[in-house]
Amino acid sequence: MSEKTVLIVEDEATIADSIAFALRKDGFEPHHVTLGEQALAAVRELAPALVILDVGLPDISGLEVCRRLRQFSDVPVIFLTARSDEIDRIVGLEIGADDYVTKPFSPRELVARVRVILRRVGAAGAATAPLSPRVEQPRFELRTPEARILFAGQPLDLTRYEYLLLKTLVEHPGHVLSRAQLMDRVWSDAPDTLDRTVDAHIKSLRAKLRAIDDNADPIQTHRGMGYSLQRA
Repeated sequence: MSEKTVLIVEDEATIADSIAFALRKDGFEPHHVTLGEQALAAVRELAPALVILDVGLPDISGLEVCRRLRQFSDVPVIFLTARSDEIDRIVGLEIGADDYVTKPFSPRELVARVRVILRRVGAAGAATAPLSPRVEQPRFELRTPEARILFAGQPLDLTRYEYLLLKTLVEHPGHVLSRAQLMDRVWSDAPDTLDRTVDAHIKSLRAKLRAIDDNADPIQTHRGMGYSLQRA
């Protein structure tokens, strides 16, 4: 496994070339395939540090590739897609994607996202290890039937949107979720809500967590990217 190897799974040569150029310029070693079946074989053979995966592939969908990939690898995955449908975003995250980029996009921004993810997972040191169960953040206890979340064994007094926001983060530990993704997931019934509402609710959640534990800071800010909840 090379900590610099990034597998690009994209059937449009122009897009793949632009991503590869940006990756090489930043010191990475891109490897390009055009089909989903090739991608699965390449992950086993190359053990890349990260996979950039197009959703719309000619043979099988990127979503299916990710599902099958998660049966044998925890390698980080960034989805590329021409669609921004909410259902695709949610499905992509739930089956194990680490980020989601909608076309058209800036190759430089994509490389920045690659770096953020690799820093978070320690340069993907366990990319080819047997899949570990994705467990809930231990300090948080999610009680969905009661619409309650406990932190360090104590129930949090949350508003509706605070609960939905924290629930989303707890369900995807370690994943960087953009403001747009959080807006779509949490404020789906309030389409006119501003992005800055996310920031205000994050600030409120942090205050409530610190009221229980002064040293608690599990919600991480990724500038220009979004927010994530620290893994255990």
